[in-house]
Amino acid sequence: MPIEYETLLPNQVLTMSFDLILFGGTGDLAWRKIMPALFQAFRHGSLPADGRIIGVARDDLSHEQYRTLIKSRFDNVELAKRPSEEEFSRFARMLDYLRMDLSDPADYASLADKLQQRPADVVVMYVATAPGLFTTVCEQIAAAGLNGPQTRVVLEKPLGHDLASNRAINQTVRSVLTEQQIFRIDHYLGKPSVQNLFALRFGNSLFEPLWRREYIANIQITISEELGVEKRGAFYENTGALRDMVQNHALQLLCAVGMEPPINSHADAIRDEKLKVLRSLKPWTPETLNQHVIRGQYAAGTIDGEAVPGYRNEPGVNPDSHTETFVALRTEIANWRWAGVPFYIRTGKRLAGRDAHIEVNFRPTPHAIFNSQQDCNAGNRLVIDLQPRDGLELHLLAQGANQRHRRGTPTLEPVQLDLDFDKRFGTERVGAYERLLLDVIDGRLNLFVRSDEQEEAWRWVEPILDRWSHDPTGPRPYAAGTWGPSASSAMIAKDGYCWSEES
Repeated sequence: MPIEYETLLPNQVLTMSFDLILFGGTGDLAWRKIMPALFQAFRHGSLPADGRIIGVARDDLSHEQYRTLIKSRFDNVELAKRPSEEEFSRFARMLDYLRMDLSDPADYASLADKLQQRPADVVVMYVATAPGLFTTVCEQIAAAGLNGPQTRVVLEKPLGHDLASNRAINQTVRSVLTEQQIFRIDHYLGKPSVQNLFALRFGNSLFEPLWRREYIANIQITISEELGVEKRGAFYENTGALRDMVQNHALQLLCAVGMEPPINSHADAIRDEKLKVLRSLKPWTPETLNQHVIRGQYAAGTIDGEAVPGYRNEPGVNPDSHTETFVALRTEIANWRWAGVPFYIRTGKRLAGRDAHIEVNFRPTPHAIFNSQQDCNAGNRLVIDLQPRDGLELHLLAQGANQRHRRGTPTLEPVQLDLDFDKRFGTERVGAYERLLLDVIDGRLNLFVRSDEQEEAWRWVEPILDRWSHDPTGPRPYAAGTWGPSASSAMIAKDGYCWSEES
C-alpha cells in the first residue's frame, strides 16, 4: 500500500530506492520547474535518499558538465528555491546524465544497461519533451523492456491537439503500460490552495450544505498572466489559450469545485466524480457558441509602465495569426446540485495582472433589512487564491462601530477573513511540482488525470475549436495590460454579474 507522505515527519523520507529519468533533461521545463521541485523535496527531507536523477538529452555532456549546467540554471529560479553551495554539492550527488537520441532504439538499450547496473524499487520516466515524442518514447521504453511493473511514466500537457490525437496517444501509451503506470500531470492540481479546496469541502461541515444552486449565484475561475508568449511563439501558434489553459487547468479546477463528494480519498473515487462533472457540462449549441465564448488576442500595450509588442509581432508568430491568447466562456453543470448556476472561465496572456483564483459568489439574503453596497458582486464570497499567493478569503458584511449611535437603517460594510498559506504554514508548505513528483515516486494517482477525463474534456472543447476554424473574423484584439476584450465583461453582465476586479 502506498505511503501517504503528507503524514511524514519533517525529516522522515520514503525508504524505497528510485531512478528518475528526465527526458528533455536540458530543456526549459527541466530547469524551471522539475529540478527546483526535486531540490526542494531534497531540502525538505522528503526525497528518498537512495535515489538517482538521470538527465537525458541530445547534448554531448559529461556527468560533471550536466551538474554544472543545472547549477548555473538555478541562478534563474526564485531566490527562496536556490541552493547554497553546500546544498547543491549534496544534491548533485544524485544527478547523472546520459546522451540519447530519443528516436534511436540503441540508445534505449544503453539506458536499460545503465538502470540494470543499480536496480531500483521505482523507475520514473518523466517525458518533458515535445508532445510529438510522447508515443515514440513510450514505444521505445517498451521495446527495451523498461515497462515493467516498477516503471511509472509522467506525461506533460498538451496531450494531443484534439480529441482524435489525444485518443491516439492514450491508445499507444496504454498498449505498453497499464493505466496505473501513467501519470498525466496537471500542476494546478498540486497547488496547496486546490488541495485545501478539497479539505474545505469534504473535511468540514460548514460549506458543503451551502455548496449548491440554492445558495450559490455563480462561480468564476480566472487564470491571468502579465507575460506574453516570450520565446514560445512558434509553440503557441499551434496551441492557443483554449488548448493551453482551458482544456486542462481550468476544467480541472471546475471539476474540483463542482464534483460530488467521493466515497473515499482513493484515486479512482476522486477521478470518477470529476468525470461525472465533465460529462454533465452543457453541450454547446450554435447560439451558446456565439454568445458564451469570447476569444481575444493581445495587441501592443503597456505592462508595468513599459511598452510591449502585440502578439503578431512576437518572434515565431504569423503576422496574420488568428491564434487566441484570451478566452472567456460561460457554462453550466447540468445536474441536480448545480442546475442554473453559471460557471465563468477566463484566461489570457498580457493581462493587467498575474492572478489565478476561484471565486464562489453566494446569493444575497432573501430579505434585506440593512443598507449595503450595491455593486454586482456585493455580499458573501469565498475566494480560493492560487497565484501569486496561496490562500483563502471569506468576504462577509458587517456593521461598522462608527454607526453604533446613528439613527435609521444601519449600513453594512465589506470585511474579510483571510488565510494566507505562506504565513500559516511557512517553510512546511510543499509546492505543486514537488508534491506531484513525490506522489509519482510513491505511486499515488489522486492528483493525476485519467485518460477518460482527458478525452471528455477534449470532447467538450472540440465544438469551440470547430467553430473558430470556420470563423474568418478571428479573435478580438485587446490592448496588453488590460483585462481582455470588452465583450468578456458584456458576456457576464448579461447575467447581472461582473468579474471581481470590476466590483
